[in-house]
Amino acid sequence: MTLPRVTVLLAADEPDLPGLEALRPLARVHQQRGDDGLAERLADTDILVVTDFRTDTLEAAWPSPCPIRWVHATSAGVDALMIAPIRDGDLLVTNAAGVFDRGIAEYVLGAVLLFAKDTLTNLALQRQHRWRHRETRLARDQQALVVGAGSIGREVASVLGAIGMPVIGTARRARQDRAFRRVHRQEDLPALLGDADYVIITAPLTDATQGLFDRRHFRLMKPGAVLINVGRGAIVRTDALLEALDSGRLAGAALDVFEQEPLPAEHPLWRYPNVMLSAHMAGDFVGWRRALGEQFVDNFQRWRQGRPLANPVDTRRGYGRR
Repeated sequence: MTLPRVTVLLAADEPDLPGLEALRPLARVHQQRGDDGLAERLADTDILVVTDFRTDTLEAAWPSPCPIRWVHATSAGVDALMIAPIRDGDLLVTNAAGVFDRGIAEYVLGAVLLFAKDTLTNLALQRQHRWRHRETRLARDQQALVVGAGSIGREVASVLGAIGMPVIGTARRARQDRAFRRVHRQEDLPALLGDADYVIITAPLTDATQGLFDRRHFRLMKPGAVLINVGRGAIVRTDALLEALDSGRLAGAALDVFEQEPLPAEHPLWRYPNVMLSAHMAGDFVGWRRALGEQFVDNFQRWRQGRPLANPVDTRRGYGRR
């Protein structure tokens, strides 16, 4: 019996994806680093696991005819993987939905508390050796709007709801969801922005969300609101964000993703005292890479048994089917 061939596409300096040891008797696994021999490797692959999302390289090496039957992304967002052969083909595509939900939700909770308790000012005063008493807000009294009520958004809503924050969401379709007070249609976003103290972006990057937060949407936000972006950087137009911060309309922002990554050292965002920046790491908890490997192994067992795969992706829309 011929074993299925699994290729794990890694960055050149990336260690092996852990957790795949369980596949040794079941599949031929090759952890591919960088571009050398990539085209030949893909031509000998049944299942492709992608951790390196340099799509120009992947598209250039894509085989024709293509033996690949299933592509798995080790991320929740799959926008970077939607090259033409994958987007327009009949491949099975899955993602890592669920692995990062709790980590990102806790990051958002931390960001909410950071601003509610004015912790950035505390840290600045501490560095200046200054004692200054102030009053801060109760997070319980603040309204949160989650833009993108998928699995990550739902976990964010659950965590914020646990401290008493009212949370509403937006999604492609309105629906009832126990994690939210209500989920509205994405088209209703402009009417919702004016009531939200915290606007939290957890949406995937698609044609519909590219540049969604522009000057118009920032003008519609409640004065003194906070933006938290843990979705994709390109959902927010950075020039419009800078204007909103400079005008004082936003109280601040917590940003884990950016239009340009890594964020250049000379970028103006570094200089804002009311902005918290992190290096696209909101969901990366200790042990996250092993969790990704084990998730793929579980899905491989489904594939091997002919069962429906977990976390299928709608390649036409560019996100997981919900």
